[in-house]
Amino acid sequence: MEWYWALTLSLGVLLMLMACGLPVFAAFLVANFGGVLLVIGPRGFGLFTNSIYETVTSETFVTIPLFILMGEILFRSGSVEVLSNALDKLIGGMRGRLYFLVIALSTVFGALSGSAVAVAAMLGRSLLPQMTAKGYDKGLSNFTILGGASLAPIIPPSLLVIVIGSLVNNVSIAGLLIAGLLPGVVLATLMGCYVALRIRMNPKLAPPAQAAEERTPGGKLRAIVSTLPFGIVIFFVMGLILLGVATPSEAAASGVLGAAITAIIYRRFTLSMIWDSLQSSVGISAMIMLIVASSKLFGQLLSFVGATAGLISFIGDLTIDPWVMLVILMLVPLILCMFVDQFAFLLLAIPLYEPIIRTYGFDPMWFWTLFLINLTIGSITPPFGYTLFALKGAAQDTSLKEIYRSAWPVVAIFLFGLALFAAVPGLVTFLPSLL
Repeated sequence: MEWYWALTLSLGVLLMLMACGLPVFAAFLVANFGGVLLVIGPRGFGLFTNSIYETVTSETFVTIPLFILMGEILFRSGSVEVLSNALDKLIGGMRGRLYFLVIALSTVFGALSGSAVAVAAMLGRSLLPQMTAKGYDKGLSNFTILGGASLAPIIPPSLLVIVIGSLVNNVSIAGLLIAGLLPGVVLATLMGCYVALRIRMNPKLAPPAQAAEERTPGGKLRAIVSTLPFGIVIFFVMGLILLGVATPSEAAASGVLGAAITAIIYRRFTLSMIWDSLQSSVGISAMIMLIVASSKLFGQLLSFVGATAGLISFIGDLTIDPWVMLVILMLVPLILCMFVDQFAFLLLAIPLYEPIIRTYGFDPMWFWTLFLINLTIGSITPPFGYTLFALKGAAQDTSLKEIYRSAWPVVAIFLFGLALFAAVPGLVTFLPSLL
């Protein structure tokens, strides 16, 4: 079967199964089961076990259950509620203050973990219930979590950047890491502007600002003191990475310890709370990991039948205007990363993309940064972006339709940012040029 027919058939079957109402992981499993039987036969079912084994043993994905557990402990101990109440008092004069807090926190945790899936799951379980309880709009809250978490592959330290720098010739890993800093800040600022505009147009999207008497100097001082224990969590995660003591996965583990210490300081630590946190994090992590494993197997099947390589090779053989080629090269990860694991696609695309980049004379620092942003957009684009499924798995009372609706503005902002960075390369190359 030709690669284009294999690609069309695979995506068509998957869409049909989801349209029939099957859960995401079940649709992937059915499509994978049928694909293995048709393409490889019964001996190919070893792919199932290999995909699950690779997913649950990958150091990259270890951060997911650890960050979820950290969020569960902070959420179930009431520590997140203490933090949100304190920040309410500190910035109580700003309407929709928690929206901006979530963008900042998700940006920080995304940079630390390098995984948009992990951050979306953690904040979806810890902060989202607090925002809903305080009267914040659920759709806009989902937007801030998805948008902030999606900066994980872009803002340093990024695992994807390290993979690219290790495999691409004549490109500095340090330069690539720094190249993502300014675009990440620009995208976070654009999301903040979008939130501010939405609140200005419809004030009902956020609870009213607090009265002046609730923001007295004494009240602010007490609020500052109450937030100090969270410095432990920040140090155990961010501080250890910046000091070079821990990898992102190790920092996630130390973050769990920091969350437990924070709960002890707030006198909210109990064995039953830890047990409930473990149970909940295991269930959520298992659901997310199953989806990721199924997605990885689906990507392996597309690669096995030659669909992914055929599509990229077809584009590489085209001789067209460089700007048109750039758009085409950006469309491929945008579409395929809705279905394929980012790491899997990255490993496949780098050897195929690199000669094309040299042929057309694209600045590799600039191009691969745009490529990273595209990977991120694909993972949050409905209907198959797996960051969306991570948030759905963590926020059980939120429908997938609501998450899809919240994701489209994030996609639009990232696409606008992508066009901006393509038109103004200096936004990407300025900081690396200072090295």
